[in-house]
Formats: sequence, C-alpha cells, structure tokens
Amino acid sequence: MTAGTRDAYGAYARLVLETMPEESRIGLTLGFVRTFGIPDIARVLAATGRMTNEPRARAKATGVAMFTLIGQGLDSAEGRRVVEGLRRVHDRPGITPELMHYVLACFTVCPLRFIDTHGSRPATEAERDAAYTFHLALAHALGLPESPVPGGDTAGDLAAVERWMRDYETRHFAPTEAGRALWAATNKGLLAARLPAPLAPLAPAVAASLLDRPLRTALTVRRPPAPIRALVTYALRARARRRAGGDGG
Repeated sequence: MTAGTRDAYGAYARLVLETMPEESRIGLTLGFVRTFGIPDIARVLAATGRMTNEPRARAKATGVAMFTLIGQGLDSAEGRRVVEGLRRVHDRPGITPELMHYVLACFTVCPLRFIDTHGSRPATEAERDAAYTFHLALAHALGLPESPVPGGDTAGDLAAVERWMRDYETRHFAPTEAGRALWAATNKGLLAARLPAPLAPLAPAVAASLLDRPLRTALTVRRPPAPIRALVTYALRARARRRAGGDGG
C-alpha cells in the first residue's frame, strides 16, 4: 500500500484485514449474495455458468480482488492490474454504470453492516469515512460516471450510499429463476466455508438467517425458525466476545 493510499483509507484497511477479517469476509460474501436480488445482475451471473457451477471459485476470485485492492491500494502495481481485470470482466452487454455502482455499494456497505451487528464492536466514524473514501476511489478507478447517490460525490458519507442502495433495492429487487439458482448454488458450500465451525453443518438455514426480509423475498427464501436464528446470533456474538477478549478489548 502506498503512503497516499494508506493515508486515504488506512483505517478501513486495518479494520477489514487485521481487526475483523472473518466478519469482513462474511459481510463481503453477503454483499455478493445481495446482488442476486437484482434481476439484471442475476441474469448476467447465471448466464456465465461459473457462479452456479463453481460458486466458491467465483466468490473467492471476487474476495481476493477486493482484499487486494484494500490491502495493496488502488494505485499499487497489483491494484492497477486488479482494476483492469475488473473492467474487462464487467465490460459486457447489460452491465450498466448504475448496476456497477450498486455492486460497489454492496461490497462496501455489507461488510460494515455485518461488523456492526456481529463484530466485537461497531465500525468507528473514522473507519466509515475511510470506507467511503475507498468506495469513491474504486468507482473512479473503474471509470464510472458520477455517483447516482443524490448530491453525487458531494453527499460526503457512506450513509448516503446506503440510503441510495436501499432505495435502489426497493425499486429493483424481484424474484427470478436466475436469482433462485444462484442462491441454491451458494447457500451451502460457499457460506459454510465462511461460518464458525459449529454453524457450518446448518449452512442453508444459517445463511437464510443472515438475509433481511427484502432479500429473502427477492430470493424466495423462507425465514428460518426462531431457534435457528437464536443459535446463529448466539454463535456469532460468542465468537465476537472471544475475539474481543483475545485482542484485549
């Protein structure tokens, strides 16, 4: 990571890579899953066949790309290589700038959501500001036009991105065969690999417990029984407490 990058979003990098890497990986996976609720994105992902046939490999490639950019910086040699690869992958019919902005919002907002709910502590304002800086820098590096967030880049915080993201989902979330197929391919092996060991055998129900109502509706997923939801909350909070104790608070 170069000095300029470290100054710009170093707090975010430390949170994701050092302080709560496991929570960040689960949150990033949930951000990826969230895109399945958008019909245009689901169709593109399903059409390639890779997501339904090799969900872990596809998600791992996405995770490696994002963690490389966060860890080494957009302006590093490896960061520039990853950005160019992302441009090529997404330069295809049906991938609009607005869809790309939505995907980037999911990848920035969802890890922080998961950290706030299930981490050893919520993200700080400094970490949120740094995440927002990274979000804008990546959009710029990918050559995306001005943010669709009301006020554009002058909105100034991640909360504005999250509000836009929520409104976009209200307008576009809808059930599709492609979305259901992507969820069916993802909710076992992929999420099981991201969860604490005691929860892995219950991966499909556990995964469903981590979805909010709008996304469950879009993917036609039933809400798991209360005991499963309680077990998930307990296991994730217990892990967060252990990590907080091990880190000295």
